[in-house]
Amino acid sequence: MITREKEAMLKYYNIGLAAYKQRKWDEAIAAFDEALKIMPKDGPSALYLQRASDYKKNPPPAEWDGVFVMTTK
Repeated sequence: MITREKEAMLKYYNIGLAAYKQRKWDEAIAAFDEALKIMPKDGPSALYLQRASDYKKNPPPAEWDGVFVMTTK
């Protein structure tokens, strides 16, 4: 069974993920921030928040398909 807290967090996570895939960095950052206010230890929200922040500063190429490529181990 899913808790109300988790359901609320997932709402913002999904909004953030959709914005992330559309390169709407500010919207993605805001949504992941909200998700983390509800569940501060949510790893996926924290990860995508960092990636969206990085992409806002240094956008991916035009042909980017949403896939993140690790450059370090």
